[in-house]
Amino acid sequence: MPSSWFLQLLAQTELIPRQQHGILELITGSGPVVQGVLYLLVFFSVVSWGIIFYKYRHVRTAENESENFIEIFWDRRNLTAIHDASRELKASPVAQVFRAGYEELLRVSRTKKEAQQGEGLTTELSGVANVDRAMKRATSVEITKLEKSLSFLATTGSTTPFIGLFGTVWGIMDAFRGLSVTHSSSIQAVAPGIAEALVATAAGLAAAIPAVMAYNHFLQKIKVLAADMDNFSHEFLNIAERHFLK
Repeated sequence: MPSSWFLQLLAQTELIPRQQHGILELITGSGPVVQGVLYLLVFFSVVSWGIIFYKYRHVRTAENESENFIEIFWDRRNLTAIHDASRELKASPVAQVFRAGYEELLRVSRTKKEAQQGEGLTTELSGVANVDRAMKRATSVEITKLEKSLSFLATTGSTTPFIGLFGTVWGIMDAFRGLSVTHSSSIQAVAPGIAEALVATAAGLAAAIPAVMAYNHFLQKIKVLAADMDNFSHEFLNIAERHFLK
């Protein structure tokens, strides 16, 4: 057809741009430094997504088991039965805080009985303060477990945009260096190189955005779980003080 013949003629004379390269061609056609940056960004992205899926399951399980434990705690009256049930809820941070407080409460009660019978010596650390310290220690341990690997997401979110920017700057430098070698002033001579360089910036943003969003999401979830642990600790201390540590 005449129209197709006319378009082919224009393409041969470079009056209209040729077909653009695909993303894969831009990546394979980039320089070694830009490719190294892209491989590094791919590594950050893959590890970040692995952490995101892992932490999602971890935090979700911790939330569900903590809700189940709190229901068990208020439904049952026997602390021994509650302690036995808490062993099955290993992913629940609230259950682990209870176990630490309950076991410390048993030690304090045993020491108190031995002191009353003249078989042991009391200390100033016995009582509610010991139980409180044990539960705070357990809370700190559980928060540390929940926050594990989140630092990598924070690092990914804060550094990958700059790594991608470095790849872009380096690629543009190569593109203009090639322009000086070819002694051409046409934008078409540097357009492919600039396009290849800009892929690094896009890859950096693609790695950073999910990492930042996931980090903020998990941080908020962990704050809620930490508040649940603190509230439960206060409730348990009140019960222990009223019924066991008079």
